[in-house]
Amino acid sequence: VQLASLQNLPLVPDDAKQVISSLMQQGEADLDMAAPEAAGYEFQSHGVIEMLEKLLDKFIAERTDLEKKEMNANRAYELTMQDLTAQITQAKQDIGEKTEAKA
Repeated sequence: VQLASLQNLPLVPDDAKQVISSLMQQGEADLDMAAPEAAGYEFQSHGVIEMLEKLLDKFIAERTDLEKKEMNANRAYELTMQDLTAQITQAKQDIGEKTEAKA
């Protein structure tokens, strides 16, 4: 498009206009041919991605295991507290009965 505008300028010499004309014809011929296949970037980080995915799976499994252990520890604590509370209540009741029996 810019070359065509140069051909119409009166200050451009005739032999330069002929060169411009031949360049424009070559450009049209080049457009008719298919463009060569561009060398694309080849992704090379598959190994790193696989390693990170394996680490993610490992971390998820470890987190799940730790969450189970924590839930079991909380349940064991609750059962221990319930048992100790029951023992304290029973001991107070036994003390009260023995005190009444002595009186």
